[in-house]
Amino acid sequence: MIDHLVAQGLQVRVYDRQPERFRPPVPGVDYRMGDLADTTQLYEAANGVQAIIHLASTTVPSTANLNPVADITGNLIATVRLLEMMRATDIRKLVYLSSGGTVYGVPETDPVAETHPLHPINSYGIVKVAIENYLFMEHKLHGLQHVILRASNPYGPRQGHTGIQGIIGTHLWRIARNEPIEVWGDGSVVRDFIHVRDLARLCVKAILSEVTGCFNAGSGEGTSVNQIVEAINRSVRATGGAPVTPIYKPGRSFDVPRVVLDITRARSEIGWAPEIGLQDGIDDSWEWVRSHVSPPAGPADRP
Repeated sequence: MIDHLVAQGLQVRVYDRQPERFRPPVPGVDYRMGDLADTTQLYEAANGVQAIIHLASTTVPSTANLNPVADITGNLIATVRLLEMMRATDIRKLVYLSSGGTVYGVPETDPVAETHPLHPINSYGIVKVAIENYLFMEHKLHGLQHVILRASNPYGPRQGHTGIQGIIGTHLWRIARNEPIEVWGDGSVVRDFIHVRDLARLCVKAILSEVTGCFNAGSGEGTSVNQIVEAINRSVRATGGAPVTPIYKPGRSFDVPRVVLDITRARSEIGWAPEIGLQDGIDDSWEWVRSHVSPPAGPADRP
C-alpha cells in the first residue's frame, strides 16, 4: 500500500502498532506508532490528514470466535471511535478493508456479487458487517465518502509466517523451513485469491476516486486448496526443490465450502482489474520467502 501511494506522489502517514517487519522505513513516509483504541494518539496521528485507508484488525477469521468480546472491542468499537474522530476533524474520505470471504456466509450464488445477502457464520464476518453498517450510517447522516472493499484472500511478498492466516504464505514459509504443511479437510475448499499488489492498486484507486459503496476485491476465479498445493509444488520444483505432500486434518466448521467473488463492479466503476495471475504470484512469493529464510544451522553454528 505504501509503495503504491508513494508512487502516486502522495504524502503518506502510517499509524500502526509496530514497524514493518521485513524492511526498513520507506524514505519520506511519516510513521506513527500507536493503537487504534488509543483516542489521544489517534487524534494526533490524524492531524492534517485528508483521507484514511483503514486496514487494521486485531483478529483473523480463525481467531475471532475464540473471543468475540475482544473482537467487538478491538475492531467494532475502535472503528466507531475512529469515525467519531474523523467527523470531529472533518476527514470525510475513508477506504475500509472488509472481508469478501466471510461477510456473505455460505454463498447462494456463484460467483458472489455485492448484492448477495450478508449472513456471516463467524464473529470476524459479523463484526465486518457491523462496521460496514456504521460506515453507511456515517455516509447517510454526515456525508462520509466511504469505499468498502470486500477483499478475498490476499497473498504475496512480505506476508507473515505466524500460520494463523494466509494459506499460501503459511505453506511457503513452512516448505522453506523444511516443515510439513497441513490442509484442513480434504482440500476441496475453494477460495478466491488476490495478489497483494493488485489489492494495493485497488485501494489506491479507490481513495483517489469519487465512488462510494461496497466493492468486491478478488480475482473473480476460484481455486481449491489442493490446486494451491499443486501450484506451490510447481514453484518449488522450478527452483530445484522436492514436491511436498500435505498432512490432511479434520475440516473446520467455520470454513465455507466455496467463495468466489464477482468483481464486475470494481472493474466498471473504479476502472480496476487484477493483473497478476495465481501461478506468477506464487512464483513471486516463493522467491521472496526463499530469500528471507535463514539456512539451517551447521555444526559450527550450534552451541
